[in-house]
Amino acid sequence: EGMAPPKRILFPPEKICMVWQQRQSAGAGLFNVGNTCFLNAVLQCLTYTPPLANYLLSREHSQACHQRGFCMMCIMEAHVNKVLHSSVSAILPLAVLKVFRCIGEHFQPGREEDAHDFLCCTVNAMQRACLSASSDLDISSQSTTIVHQIFGGFLRSRVTCFSCKAVSDSYEAFLDVPLDIKAASSLTAALEDFVTPEHLDGENCFKCNKCKKNVAASKRFTVHCAPKVLTVCLKRFDCFTGGKISKVVEYPEYLDLRPYMSQADGEPLHYSLYAVLVHSGASCHGGHYFCYTKASNGLWYQMDDESVELCCIDTALRQQAYLLFYAR
Repeated sequence: EGMAPPKRILFPPEKICMVWQQRQSAGAGLFNVGNTCFLNAVLQCLTYTPPLANYLLSREHSQACHQRGFCMMCIMEAHVNKVLHSSVSAILPLAVLKVFRCIGEHFQPGREEDAHDFLCCTVNAMQRACLSASSDLDISSQSTTIVHQIFGGFLRSRVTCFSCKAVSDSYEAFLDVPLDIKAASSLTAALEDFVTPEHLDGENCFKCNKCKKNVAASKRFTVHCAPKVLTVCLKRFDCFTGGKISKVVEYPEYLDLRPYMSQADGEPLHYSLYAVLVHSGASCHGGHYFCYTKASNGLWYQMDDESVELCCIDTALRQQAYLLFYAR
């Protein structure tokens, strides 16, 4: 509704399977080769994303891939198969380390990078790999790759003119939702803040097409198309000072996204938590990343570089989370 339908479907949505097709305990841990904990933690969260893992374990991508050179989907496929089929307790994520600079040109080997930045760059590189065989696609068609169908959604920005009540809608694709936590003590409070209308006036006036002048207006973001996997970044780091918001932000095991949708009255949109990425340390320039993930056997594990240990859901729910992963 409100958006142009895709001209081409790049991956059939009915082939995306949200439940694990193979059940097993957690796979291998990942060796740290000097400040690579951010990379290890992100890779583990992606490895235990059920619809992505199901597809990569099928090896369907590499069998059909004709890309020469760097292909992030081929690399993730090799990595996930190695981790989940490994007979050893820890492996070196060599396939990913080799293409580190291809994932993000600004990444420096040996330097502690931001896990959210690395996640965005990795998912974007996977999206580019899925689009490599197709050119001149409209925005709606680009959102039909398997990557965008798993992680992607659309936000609606609705501006309402206070003078003539005219409504102006625009849409933007997203692969994750960054949430401000300065004033929020829970994930649901941060989502509430995210969809609270913002007042536009003074220097931030809105140029209304109907009134033909700058007017006061309200602007409101809502989730217009919900993703199959909702990735949330709790904005703990201040880009200017490098300081960190180290407070507890509560997050539930089960989340209903319906109240934050453009169509807020409808069936509940239930999501279940399956991974939590944690940063410990006082600032974004140092510290340590690790994660908690739910394996295909339904049990939770703490994954800290090469260490993979069984833990309970309560431990996973009581962390100073930085990234949260929920699946429909």
